[in-house]
Amino acid sequence: MYAQLVDTGVQRVAALEELPPEERAFQERIDADVKIEPKDPMPEAYRRTLIRQISQHAHSEIVGMLPEGNWITRAPTLKRKAILIAKVQDEAGHGLYLYSAAETLGVSRDTMIDDLHTGKVKYSSIFNYPTLTWADVGAIGWLVDGAAIMNQIPICRCSYGPYARAMVRICKEESFHQRQGFDLMLALCRGTPEQKRMAQDALNRWWWPAVMMFGPPDAESVHSAQSMRWKIKLVSNDDLRQKFIDQTVPQAEYLGLTIPDPQLRWNEERGHYDIGPIDWDEFYNVIKGNGPCNRERLQARKTAWEEGAWVREAAAAHAEKQAARCAKAAA
Repeated sequence: MYAQLVDTGVQRVAALEELPPEERAFQERIDADVKIEPKDPMPEAYRRTLIRQISQHAHSEIVGMLPEGNWITRAPTLKRKAILIAKVQDEAGHGLYLYSAAETLGVSRDTMIDDLHTGKVKYSSIFNYPTLTWADVGAIGWLVDGAAIMNQIPICRCSYGPYARAMVRICKEESFHQRQGFDLMLALCRGTPEQKRMAQDALNRWWWPAVMMFGPPDAESVHSAQSMRWKIKLVSNDDLRQKFIDQTVPQAEYLGLTIPDPQLRWNEERGHYDIGPIDWDEFYNVIKGNGPCNRERLQARKTAWEEGAWVREAAAAHAEKQAARCAKAAA
């Protein structure tokens, strides 16, 4: 989900014998499951692909604070408010870890932020949908964070060390987010008929965007194949999507909710659920900036960056002052 349409800069996946000696040696290290560290030699295309993916992942965590942050002041109980505040705070921390991981590749955080604001780099399509009711907070935790875990656990074993290590803590916290969302949906489904209808409505609106989160079929992109060759990506979009569906359908049945797909069927021969056609036109439309909340989300980030300039300037001035004092004391 965080590598949606990431361009690797290659036209086809080259055979090992076609690679120049330096790249062949690099690929052999990857194939041997040796982690690549920041100061290790690496192909420029590998470095650029990592920057694109990690920065897109970081932007997704930061923009992802907005849909749920919208409900902090309107949470129905103090307990739910505390849980939601903790979750949104976690997402901010995830963004910080990931920006730091990307910086080890030689890109500045200011550059990454500017790329987001100018539309040069995207974030996950899922965060361009509105949160219309309190049940949407539960649906996001259950479905969106559930899908995120499917995507992120394999990244803990990716070839780039700083990215893999950052993902270990992120995945532990995402598991809390998924459980929080399911618990919220369970409370609604065990509540009044109106509350259960609200939960069903949230599932109806979030199901297909969540299924699309994993991106289009890998067979349609050479870039996905190259990322898997480099072990930046370890599992195909379709396999991740299938695992998510197989896990989530029984959970919906336990909640007493109906997946909004009349063609959903258990396929005994495959041992998996079959689903109806995915509306990829909607996916690409959202990616291009035409989703329900694209402009709103991006403007919110731009405004926060501009209004927070004085905080960054004050922090920088304080750091310079402290450094000067330390230098003077050491003299």
